[in-house]
This record gives sequence, structure tokens and C-alpha cells, in this order.
Amino acid sequence: MDRLQAMRVFVTVVDLGSQSAAADHLDLSRPVVSRYLAELEDWVGARLMHRTTRKLSLTAAGSEILPRCRQMIELSTDMQAAVSEPHDAPRGLLRISVSTSFGQAQLADAMAAYVKRYPGVSIDLQMLDRTVNLVDERIDLAIRTSNDLDPNLIARRLTVCRSVVCAAPAYLKEQAAPLRVEELSRHNCLTHSYFGKSLWHFEEDGEPVSVPVQGNISANEASTLLRATLAGAGVAMLPTYQAGVHIHSGELVRLLPHAEPRQMSIYAVYASRKHMPAALRSMLDFLVLRFPENPEWDIGL
Repeated sequence: MDRLQAMRVFVTVVDLGSQSAAADHLDLSRPVVSRYLAELEDWVGARLMHRTTRKLSLTAAGSEILPRCRQMIELSTDMQAAVSEPHDAPRGLLRISVSTSFGQAQLADAMAAYVKRYPGVSIDLQMLDRTVNLVDERIDLAIRTSNDLDPNLIARRLTVCRSVVCAAPAYLKEQAAPLRVEELSRHNCLTHSYFGKSLWHFEEDGEPVSVPVQGNISANEASTLLRATLAGAGVAMLPTYQAGVHIHSGELVRLLPHAEPRQMSIYAVYASRKHMPAALRSMLDFLVLRFPENPEWDIGL
């Protein structure tokens, strides 16, 4: 058994959410994907995934070995890069579109690490808080947070986007912290112009809950809402990739931890698999490893 390939198949199935999607992505048949998974389970000695017609989920053993498989794949990639000829290395310009908040909070550091590994590649990072037309605007790759992607584009899921409701200690000195999601209606809620402008959605005790909100500040990108929240202006629902560091430092206080805001997914989106440049392929592989299913910014929240 090619154990590394079996690990790569396993990780791809988890990242894309199905065996059929992984088969398409890896240019393998569905039976071959199933065989790799079965052989990996035989080697590990444990079942790795619960498979049903509607949903795929990891077993405890699967959750345990997933990060180790990612590490093995990354190590293999590093070894191959170390011995490859210079003309084999990715090179050229990549134009990447990303939201201001994710770009500033996470992607800028990731790009610094990428170009250190692949110095022949140049990155043109476009911080845009709108949906771009990849073809018209000559964008090679877009990082999008969504649960409703354009079906005409190719998307590779990177990680989950979780949110937290939070406020600064200064605000909570003047306003009692809400204990129930319904109490948010009585607070000054700082809202995003495009996401949850007047209605915030949660899951509480396994049930969906929506609460109307209003406030005196709204903005079309999350970085502005973060600054206003840190200044004590009100309560905000912010992505954990952005707010997590401020919660750990005590600059922000997480509210209503029993209520989980609606989750979204973060995708790398591109226009075509045909004639994919080596730089784009290497970038996709790099981002999948950089932003796993349980990202570092969620630890401890």
C-alpha cells in the first residue's frame, strides 16, 4: 500500500466532505478512493470515518490521526521541494482576492510563509470586501467565507469560520452582560452591512434561534467593527480568526458561550482546473495545510 497516498486520500475526503468529491479532485475513481481508505483503516487498526449516504463524520480514531496525516503530507512536500531542481519550483505571479478582515488577521502571515518557501512566486494580494469576478478581474484565487458558493466555480474547502459574540470590558461596566440571546435586542449591537445586519442566528441546545438586533454603528467589513468593539462602542458578532487573540488577552469578553453563532466555511475558489499553473496548485496545497479543520485561532475559545 502507498501509505502516503492513502493519507492524502483520507485528508482530501475530509476536506471536501465526500469520497466522490475527493475522487474528482485527485483524478481517481470512487472504488480506488474507497480502497485507499479501507487499506489505511487496516493499517491503523481502527475505523476512521462514519459513512452514510447523507453525511461523513470522523470517528475518535479519525480525529486523532487526521492532524498526523497532514503533518506527514507536509513533510513529504517539504522533502520533495528540498531536492527538486530549480526549474521545477513554482514561479510566477498569483493574484489573490480576500476580505480585509481575513487578509489582515490571517492571510498576510500565511503569504509571508509561502513566499519564503517558494521565492519564485510573487503575490498580488487584493483586499476586497465584495465578491469579485475572477475572470474579468484576472484573479487567480479568491478566499471566500460562505455557505452558498457560485456552482460555476471550483472551490476547495479550507476550514470552518466560527463567530463569537463579544464586547469590551468598558462597555460591560456600563451595560450588564446579556445572559440569554433574547437580551441582545436591548443592547447596542454593532452589525455587518452584509451579514446579520438586523438578525443574528444561533444554535442553542441543538435548536436554531434568531434574534433581532440593532445599534448605532454598522460597517461593510469586520475590521472596522473590531476596532469599534475594542473601543467599547457595543456588542459585536466577530469571526474567531479575528477576535480570538483579543479575547485571550482580555481586551474583549466572550458573551453567551452556550449559544453558537451560525458557522460558515472558508474556501479557496478558482475558475478552472485546466492548465493549472504550478504556483496555483502549490498555493492550494499550502493553504489546506495552513488552515486545517480545527484552526489554531479557535483553541481555548
